[in-house]
Formats: sequence, C-alpha cells, structure tokens
Amino acid sequence: MAALVVLVASVAVLAGASRAAASPQTAGAHATHIVQFRDGVSQSAAARIVRSAGGRPGLRVALIHGLGARLTRREAARLARDPRVRAVSRNGGAVAQANATDVTGAGAASALASSYPGTVQAPDVWSSATGRGVGVAVIDTGIDGSRPDFTDDAGASRVIGSVVINPLASSATDTYGHGTHVAGIIAGDGTRRDAADPMAGKYVGVAPEANLVSIKIADDNGEATVLDAIYGLQFAVDHKSDYGIRIVNLSLESTVAESYRTDPLDAAVEAAWFNGLVVVAAAGNRGSDPDAVSHAPGNDPYAITVGATDDQGTTARSDDTVASWSSRGTTQDGFDKPDVTAPGAHIVSTIPPASDYTRLCPGCMVGSDYIRVGGTSMAAPAVSGVAALMLQTHPDWTPNQVKRALWRSAVMASSPIGEVSTVGVPLLGWVPATANRGLTPNTLVDPATGVIDYTRSSWSRSSWSTAPSGLSAGWARSSWSCDCSQTPDGSVDPTRSSWSRSSWSTYWTP
Repeated sequence: MAALVVLVASVAVLAGASRAAASPQTAGAHATHIVQFRDGVSQSAAARIVRSAGGRPGLRVALIHGLGARLTRREAARLARDPRVRAVSRNGGAVAQANATDVTGAGAASALASSYPGTVQAPDVWSSATGRGVGVAVIDTGIDGSRPDFTDDAGASRVIGSVVINPLASSATDTYGHGTHVAGIIAGDGTRRDAADPMAGKYVGVAPEANLVSIKIADDNGEATVLDAIYGLQFAVDHKSDYGIRIVNLSLESTVAESYRTDPLDAAVEAAWFNGLVVVAAAGNRGSDPDAVSHAPGNDPYAITVGATDDQGTTARSDDTVASWSSRGTTQDGFDKPDVTAPGAHIVSTIPPASDYTRLCPGCMVGSDYIRVGGTSMAAPAVSGVAALMLQTHPDWTPNQVKRALWRSAVMASSPIGEVSTVGVPLLGWVPATANRGLTPNTLVDPATGVIDYTRSSWSRSSWSTAPSGLSAGWARSSWSCDCSQTPDGSVDPTRSSWSRSSWSTYWTP
C-alpha cells in the first residue's frame, strides 16, 4: 500500500494576523531542545550536565527520562557527545493535521448529511455497538463539552474529564476549534439536539455514545509543542483507569523529522501503547514530499497511522480516492506509512461558535454549530471511532489486536495517486491475530520485555493537581491542570512557555 501522510498550512501563518504579540516574558527565551539521559542520571545531575555544556536546563520530561533545554547548535553538539546523554533532539512544534476545507459535496442521500460514518460502515453496527463505555482521549486544542452533540441519555456531557496542559491556556474549553471538530467525528451525536433544531440528527460521529477526555495541550490561540503532547500522553496513561481511556487520538505532527528510535514524542507514543492504549495518529498533509512520513507520531511503527481519502460524498467505497495532500511514503526507518486510510476530505463536524475556526473561514460554516474542514486530522478520529466500536464489543482486545483488525477490515481500491486502504468496522465476532510483531522499540523501551524501563522513565502522578476555578470545565465530571511549568524547587520554569511553537495545519478553500 502506498503510504499516505498529510501536512497543511501552519495555523501560525493562517491566524497570525488575529493573534496578540508574544509577551516580553515569553518572547525571548526558547527551550530549543529535548535531552534524553541514560540510566542512573538523576534530575539534578541532568541539569548540571546541561549547564556544563553551556546550556540552560528547563522542564523535566519524566516520561522519557529527559528535560528541556535552551541550547545553541554548538552546545547541543557538545552535549550529544557526553556519554551520559542518550539523545539530543530539537524541540519542534506539534502540528495539527487539518487540511483542505472543501465546501463542495452534499453527503449521502440518507438521514445523515455526512457520508463518512457510512463509508467506514459504522451505522451497520450501531444496533449493537455505539462506543458506550469506551473512553477516547483527544490530545488537541480542547473540547467544548457544552455542545448538545456530546450529551448522554441523562443530558450530561460525555466529555467526562478535562485537563489543561499548556500553561498559557486561560480556559479549559476549546477557543480554537480544532479539538472540538475532531471530537465530533469520534463521538458527536446530532440526534441529541432539540427536535426543533434544523440541524437535529444531521451529523453523527462514528461512535456516538463513546466517552471523551479532553487533554488540552494548546494555548488559547491553538499553539502547542512536542513537549505539550508528551505531557498529554502521560496524563492519558496516568489516568486511564480513572476515565476508562482505551484510545488516544493525536491529530497533530511534530515539525521536526527524527528517527522513531530516538524521537521523544515517539517514545511517549510507545509508552502509551505498551500501557494498553490504542494510539491513533494523523499521517500528515505533506502529500508525496520526500519527508512526508518522517515526523512523529505518524512515523512510529507501533502507532496506527491514518491517511485521508475523499469519499466523494457517498457511502460506497468504489469511488473513494486518496486525497492528493495526504502524506504517503516510507519513513526514515524503512516503514511504509500510513497503515490505513479513512475519509478526511470535506468533513462536517462540531465547532464552538465563538472559536477561531469560525473566523478563519466563515464560508466553511454549516449553520452556526458545524464547520466543514479536511485533513488527516479528520481521518484519524474516524479510525479512533471505529476502534471504540470494536473495544465496546471486545474489551479484552490489546492495541496490537485492534491494529490487526483494522488492517484486515480495510478494503483496497486503486486511485490515481496510489492504493486506497479504507478502514471499516470489522466483523465484530472475529478474533484477530496481533500486529507489530518483530519491531524494535524506541531506545527508552526495554527490548527484552517490550515495556517501558522504569529505571529510566517514571510516570509521576504527583505532577497533576486539581485545576483552579479559572480553568475548571463545568461540563466535565472532573478537571485538572498540570504543574508542568514547575521546576524541582517549586519555581516556574522560565523557558516552559516559549518552547518552539506548533501550528495546527489547516488549508482553507472557501
């Protein structure tokens, strides 16, 4: 199968005119690198090692036994030669994989105005599986859990938990819009709207009764970093039992291309995978560029990497084509990506009415509560929804079994730019073999056991605290904020808020 990955125009460019300038406190200092250390190096020793190389140590990254640091190129090279250092990586942005907004295509001639649920065959199993009881963590710009599409039978929000990771975020809700759109594809349910609402019942996600956990890694302008994404993954692992999290959706991409063997975001992805979480990642929107599939987390061989198709507004798969912007190719480590594809073009889903997305493309709005956008950001949550349907029926399935089942469910078809492997809901009575056999884990994973080596990386629950009232989400059962900006002595890390910014990839064609 031809690999598919997509990367779109950066939000920093698209929304830059509407954003406030960086504050004097955050504009100057940039933590430019993530440093991973070898066994036996304590946190205090790690900081001394960075200082001895001429750098400035920053935030601890417990998940990968590392820390952030502000380094020049020469200092980074000097540090990389230290035998106590495992890897020195540039800290790039984490880019959302929304892409081509397309206001054409009316959808299937059915009760639903969108065709993508039918394309992945979700309605065929809704009588027996709707995702009920399965938790999906959305690591993104937040979720507006007050939308009626996210309510349950009792009228309570199915966004059952909310955490704010980014210290520059002033709200737990989604002020940008990307995360709410992604969440709607996974688990939105427009039938929950008032019968008098003209939009009632038109737009329904793939797993309309799944629970959602909002892990907001972006600031209020939708910007996030690789480090934010890593902390988001750590929260999902630390609290998987609290919220019933089985799946993590990552509709984003690092702006730095690095081997999955040493990339810190890939390490965190594998840590989540080995802790029993299915990790679904957007492939990216770089088309067939030479480095199209070289960016974390989509380049990780363990993760389920999703490319995008255009289903042409029909539920039939025979007319599906690979989206030209959907990334495809071979990673720097020799793996073909993506693993599967799903509808990702002209996808209508939920949007917070006052969010940035509504202003970036007014012509893309569908009514006042929905918007049509596209990208592998939209394809990944369709697969997360399918995984939720599977795990409701087979709660004992491992991530490797889920991945294998998704592979087997995919239907191959030819396309002008490559083969399409559109995922669908597999036969729910079928028990798959496992995937990912014979892979070599990231260097932070013990290859002898296939799990995280806790002597080098610890999952610290103490780094999470109850959110202050200003960050609470009234629609969530519980809210948290992260003490991610604190150093060991309790002071605020001055470099935390100025790690290289990421942009959510969005390409608007009103």
